[in-house]
Amino acid sequence: MKKSVSKVTSYVLLFALALSIIASGVASKAVHAIGVSITGSGGWNETAYVEWTPVSNAQGYNVYVKPSSAADSQYQQIDTQLIRQYPSKWRADAVGLAAGSYVMKVEAVLSDGSKESTVTNTVSVTAHDRSGFAFANQSTFGTGSGAYNEDGTLPSGAQVIYITSATAQTVSLDVKINSAGDKQTAVGLGAILALRQKGYDQTPLAIRFIGKVTDANMGSSINSGGFLQVKGASAYTRMNTTIEGIGNDATVYGWGFLLRNVGNVEVRNLGILLFQDDAVSMDTGNVNIWVHNNDITYGKAGSDADQAKGDGSTDLKGASTYTTISYNHYWDSGKAALIGLSESSEFFVTFHHNWFDHSDSRHPRIRKGTIHVYNNFFDGVSKYGTGITTAGSAFVESNYYRHSKNPMLISLQGTDIAGGSVGTFSGENGGMIKAYNNSIVDLVGGLIYANSNAGSAPANATSFDAYLASTRNETVPSSYKALVGGTTYNNFDTTIDTGVNAADIDSVSTVEQVVTSEAGRLGNGDFTWTFNDAVDDTSSDLNSALMSKILSYTSQLVSVGGNSTPPTGTPAPTTTPAPTATPTTTPAPTSTPGTSIVHNFTTDGKTSSFFTIVGNLSTSKGTVVYNGLTLTQCLKMESSTIIDFTTTTAKTLTLVFNPANGLKVKIDGTSYAMTNGIVSVSLAPGAHTIIKEDVTNLYYMKLD
Repeated sequence: MKKSVSKVTSYVLLFALALSIIASGVASKAVHAIGVSITGSGGWNETAYVEWTPVSNAQGYNVYVKPSSAADSQYQQIDTQLIRQYPSKWRADAVGLAAGSYVMKVEAVLSDGSKESTVTNTVSVTAHDRSGFAFANQSTFGTGSGAYNEDGTLPSGAQVIYITSATAQTVSLDVKINSAGDKQTAVGLGAILALRQKGYDQTPLAIRFIGKVTDANMGSSINSGGFLQVKGASAYTRMNTTIEGIGNDATVYGWGFLLRNVGNVEVRNLGILLFQDDAVSMDTGNVNIWVHNNDITYGKAGSDADQAKGDGSTDLKGASTYTTISYNHYWDSGKAALIGLSESSEFFVTFHHNWFDHSDSRHPRIRKGTIHVYNNFFDGVSKYGTGITTAGSAFVESNYYRHSKNPMLISLQGTDIAGGSVGTFSGENGGMIKAYNNSIVDLVGGLIYANSNAGSAPANATSFDAYLASTRNETVPSSYKALVGGTTYNNFDTTIDTGVNAADIDSVSTVEQVVTSEAGRLGNGDFTWTFNDAVDDTSSDLNSALMSKILSYTSQLVSVGGNSTPPTGTPAPTTTPAPTATPTTTPAPTSTPGTSIVHNFTTDGKTSSFFTIVGNLSTSKGTVVYNGLTLTQCLKMESSTIIDFTTTTAKTLTLVFNPANGLKVKIDGTSYAMTNGIVSVSLAPGAHTIIKEDVTNLYYMKLD
């Protein structure tokens, strides 16, 4: 009997103790973690991310990051714009992190004002590979790290602006405009860069792109050639600017970048689709440029026969120098990289760890320059690999060539004129290539070494494709010369700082694995495509199915911003957080599942809590009768017209125009023809944009 009483008493005491513990808050961490369910997290190059499922009664989220070994008091809140909503998840990316181990905390702010939070497992953040000429000779030229310190963190006092489809033309920043330090407020990304062009304001500036930003979204920020211009007042003006994508889906669509007379500019982690001329044009007087970890697909067709896939992907000319182009994924590019045009003096460029994925030519195509090409994956290249002319020198080492045609060419000699060919390079004089430790598997075309019969490659001391070095530091004797022009190799790799040490070179046996896992955007980006090697290895034709997928590409982004407590700074756990420039617009409104959204331009004008409308109204374009409504005011569909909105569920969009057949409007980059003045389109969840295709007039919109 005593045992039974004792047992019951024990249970009562344990229950009371449990209640006491809960009441005292000891168990609060476990209770609070119930509402936030993390579905994924990880680290990448100087960034970490976390994804979680929506919390049903959350009105917003805050996200924090800290080194894993630091106390909780060291958590830094990340900018609210780094928190984004997708159809079935939320995601946040902390950028500007030095290499190391971190944890991220997601905090849901509930409708009653309470908060629930949970923490990720430890994630490992790595450093970007800062190798190559953009990081050589630092005492004279500095480096190409843009707005960032060399450890990947933002310096104190750096500025940050965020560019989305809604903010590209409205984001604002105060810019110094004279030597006295006077400032002017610039509105729109193009205006900000135009004021910085004066060269007085060299404050480190990180320009962060989020989601899909089209040429229509950019408006007057891009010029008639389809470029966002990043320019300096004169050659080599230090701009200290990074242009970067956030997460794995930041995409510039329908336009590209023009860099001119600038120093210390970095372009990274962007998808560049359907650019109008070049994806990234480094045109005249640039120094310390670093273009890396981008996904570059087709451009818009040009006027020449060889521009069906667009023109250059990453071109450099006009005395631009000390540049590194690395870890980019080139998707079937027609002309990957023209390096040099009519330069009179030597310049320096490095290509490393790029994935030339079934691209055709110019990997790179070199005039005059001193170029280092290493650890690239030439994957089913259909025309030629590296081509050199006009007294240039190229060191081509430890690259992996899989079923690629003519890995190395010198103008008017060797394979370039084999079989009576007139040559590939417009009759230009030759240059010199030193080759070392390349892996060439399933060679297509030819490869003639000057001094060695290596495998199936014949030796020819006078008409060759490259000199084959037996050691990395071997110098090429001056007796080996270009057949046309008499150029000798300048042996730059043994005499000057290239920004690359032997330890920086990956084993050629690992190049395919390293490049295919690390080139392009974070996690290989959100755009996927699988080439058919049996066809695409040898074909240089435009892949119509790939182009169709590019044309139909839409963003899955629903909204930008955590919609909770504003952050105090950018994430820089090892430094003082840098102040952030706040965009002047709020995230685009989203639809509510199961509801219809109607916009009648006659009664509503351009005022809407759902649609973001930019354009001109008119009451002189006639009257339209639709569903019993008499519509007398319209939005004119012009080049400046943009309508943005975001849906969280699948919707049907109906647009009502002047009664007409055959005229078209563009929705998310795809053209749709009108039938009796009506366009009806099914939309997936995500952000959407309506712009002009033909000049017409829009009277009414409905989503249901």
